[in-house]
Amino acid sequence: MWTAVFVPARAQQKALVFQSDFGLKDAAVGAMKGVAFGVSSELAMFDLTHEIPAYNIWEASCRLSQAAGYWPKGTVFVSIVDPGVGSSRRSVVARTKSGHFIVTPDNGTLTHVAESLGIDQVREIDEAKNRLKNSGESYTFHGRDVYAYTGARLASGIISFDEVGPLYTGEVIRIPYQKAVFGNQEVRGGIPVLDIQYGNVWTNIDRTTFNELGVGVGEWLQVRILNKGKLVFDQRVRYVATFAAVEEGTTLGYFNSLLNFSLAVNMGNFSETYHVLSGSDWTISLRKVSNK
Repeated sequence: MWTAVFVPARAQQKALVFQSDFGLKDAAVGAMKGVAFGVSSELAMFDLTHEIPAYNIWEASCRLSQAAGYWPKGTVFVSIVDPGVGSSRRSVVARTKSGHFIVTPDNGTLTHVAESLGIDQVREIDEAKNRLKNSGESYTFHGRDVYAYTGARLASGIISFDEVGPLYTGEVIRIPYQKAVFGNQEVRGGIPVLDIQYGNVWTNIDRTTFNELGVGVGEWLQVRILNKGKLVFDQRVRYVATFAAVEEGTTLGYFNSLLNFSLAVNMGNFSETYHVLSGSDWTISLRKVSNK
């Protein structure tokens, strides 16, 4: 005879993923996770990164977009890079068209996710209902008191998306940047982030746009990089499929794991060698040139 077995509600809970510029030198991240654990001890919690450079909303936006789509539908992200904490900036939860949720200040953090996953709906957090009890006198740690608490309640199923707060029908704040475009036999784009560990430069030029140049593997590109309109790099670079295709110390162009055109020095550091960084004010152009 079979006996019915009660299955706990854990299967209904969603992953809760944290990102911040807090670092791990103090207890800030631990405090956020403690709040989330207090909401539900069954929550599965993970870290995207806590090494976003201080106050760098742009990089928070890029890193969030870089990883979010690889997580299951329903995952709740809490992203806190919030130099305007305590000001009148909105606290929101965005639901993407892919079914992910992002709890964050509306300060530009949603810029790249809006492009890569699409924004389905945004709700402003009702702090009268979705704020850690007895935290009302704190104005400088909304990551703990509002975002971690609301994210945990949403991920655990204690509240639905509709119960986050009122619907926001305006446009989320977006940081302007150079998108990948082709024209006049040239591809232009931006440099959203670096592959920090190795100093490789990752652009936002996708393979489809790159292919407009008609450049094949082993052929050469004229690469120009500018920062705020000032020329920083202007060299011929060979486009290859792998780092091993060129000698150690050689500059190369390749497609990274996100299938965007990138630059590297084999067994070296392109960023340090050529003083190239990333951000909304960095741009790049590519042209096909004759083989050497």
